[in-house]
Amino acid sequence: MVLNLVWLGFFLSAFVAAVIQLLQGDLTVLPKLLTAMFDSAKTGFEISLGLVGVMALWLGFMKIGERAGMIDAFARGVNPVFRHLFPGVPSGHPAQGAMTMNMSANLLGLDNAATPLGLKAMQELQSLNPKPDTATNAQIMFLVLNTAGLTLIPTSVIAIRQTMAVKQGLVGFNAADIFLPTLLATALSLLSALIAVAVVQRLPLWRAGLLLPLAAFTVPVVALVVWLGQFPPDQASQWMGVIGAGFILAVVALFLLGGAIRRVNVYEAFVDGAKEGFGVAVQIIPYLVAMLVAIAVFRASGLMEMLMGAIATGVSALGLPTDFLPALPVGLMKILSGSGARGVMVDVMQTYGVDSFAGKLAAIIQGSTETTFYVLAVYFGSVGVKNTRHALPCALFADLAGMVAAIGVAYAFFK
Repeated sequence: MVLNLVWLGFFLSAFVAAVIQLLQGDLTVLPKLLTAMFDSAKTGFEISLGLVGVMALWLGFMKIGERAGMIDAFARGVNPVFRHLFPGVPSGHPAQGAMTMNMSANLLGLDNAATPLGLKAMQELQSLNPKPDTATNAQIMFLVLNTAGLTLIPTSVIAIRQTMAVKQGLVGFNAADIFLPTLLATALSLLSALIAVAVVQRLPLWRAGLLLPLAAFTVPVVALVVWLGQFPPDQASQWMGVIGAGFILAVVALFLLGGAIRRVNVYEAFVDGAKEGFGVAVQIIPYLVAMLVAIAVFRASGLMEMLMGAIATGVSALGLPTDFLPALPVGLMKILSGSGARGVMVDVMQTYGVDSFAGKLAAIIQGSTETTFYVLAVYFGSVGVKNTRHALPCALFADLAGMVAAIGVAYAFFK
């Protein structure tokens, strides 16, 4: 409902602004709006079409990892941490396995697999709920961690950046240079979500079962950040591209090696997974076109420039830099709609350049936040929970933390 109002608002406000400009004698405003509509629709289709190959490639490798048992092994590895976060869930309960698999799918960028696993987890958690219309502590923790959206490999964002780079004629562009900044931003978002829910639910976080895995993740990342800090921004960006590409290739090699050891027909598994890539890319087309057209009309009417100018004036009055503002709408839209935020991100990359600071920041924000209202509506709605208690405030707090972290990380690495 909220996204419907936002989308309608883009069009109606743009039409009103265009009529006012027409009455003032600007005869070019209506043709500009029409041209913007057609051009953005074409762009949305071309970008979605360019995603087919990349999504087929990645989903093919992920299918190999799934059949080789690598994803299950990862799930078993993080399961001990879950025991401390969900004390109300008995050891060995089916909800533990479903939650672990959902989180694992999110970490590996398997969005298409994460949602059904998440719905299954909610159903299992609901079986432990003494008040079916009210969310339990375990359900809230699970949902808020989902909205924080920790992702090791932002597959779709990297794919879109690569497609946009080709469209913009960039040579030697490395779309994986946002890997480390995105990882840091999404990790801080997840940590904020965890702390927020733990404070409300009075969960003790100072336990070895939680601190040791956190340290195992934090120490190498911090060491890597410190090491990169010795380089100038351009050189650090090159190294981040190398690290991101190396990590992704290492995951692919690990899956292939695991498949070979388990005697999986890796070629057949790859083809089966790749078949899903076409469907995923095609499914994006209507959502991307719808949002791109609305934003293009809003921008062509001059309202986007007026809005960003007003925000820039306020930000400048506080003595803060303003070059992050073009990417800010991505974070605001992401709270409402993932597909909508994707469209805003593409618009930023198209307007300012995929290799610009605004383009990089938009990609980091897109990869480090989750669609809060969508996740809460779908997951809670699937089990009939109406009283969500503190789920929304904690999730919005994590969203805010993730957005601030994304901006700070982008300045640290790219400025």
